Amino acid sequence: MRHLVRLFAVASLVFGAALPPAGAQETSLTVFAAASLKNALDDINAAYTAKTGIKIAASYAASSTLAKQIEQGAPADVFASADTDWMTYAIGKKSINEATRVDLLGNRLVLIAPKDSGVATVSIGPGFDLAKLAGDGKIATGDVQAVPVGKYAKAALQKLGAWDAAAAKFAMADNVRAALILVARGEAALGIVYETDAKVESGVKIVGTFPADSYPAVVYPFATTATAKPEATDYLSFVRSSLAKGVFEKYGFTVLAKPTS
Repeated sequence: MRHLVRLFAVASLVFGAALPPAGAQETSLTVFAAASLKNALDDINAAYTAKTGIKIAASYAASSTLAKQIEQGAPADVFASADTDWMTYAIGKKSINEATRVDLLGNRLVLIAPKDSGVATVSIGPGFDLAKLAGDGKIATGDVQAVPVGKYAKAALQKLGAWDAAAAKFAMADNVRAALILVARGEAALGIVYETDAKVESGVKIVGTFPADSYPAVVYPFATTATAKPEATDYLSFVRSSLAKGVFEKYGFTVLAKPTS
């Protein structure tokens, strides 16, 4: 009998060690977010993990790319787009839980040049000659057919009467951060990006701000996906908190939605 008890004790130690305790498996969430959100969301995600223990895996790219990846089954829990068009697209594809959508942030469109550029501050308005300002150089922005910043840029230039002359000079990037890098490295003479991007890159300077009425309002909608883990709802509440609001504002975003806490 004593021998059997010893066997059971050994077995319990062996097999007990092989089984993880209940609840020990780490929870994580995957956030697909517009490239321009990287710095602010990295800080917010770190704060969320510190508070909850839930790890955040963030994937930053153009909203167009992310919306299509989610449509094709990429395992994302949250989508944060840099325009309403791509969020609407994802909702139309049944990829998003529409009831969770919140139009959270706003941004502004600016003209940038390399930090050591001789281009001085310019006034951007009707008749603005962007082509002349660029000279023989390229103008970097996102793909004007798909990437939100590129779409905003083209809309602004068309409204100001500057698109036709400048169109051939554009270097189309995969996302706004790629366009930012082209300018910072001096591979493009000018760039059109969001104000928040320009503020986090020391290699560029803002030389002009586009009139707010020259392009559709820059709005960042956030929502959970149709296949999101239950914890994604709590994460979405956190990005609407007063703490997150302070982080977003530090990076230059306008917070459009009232904080939930």
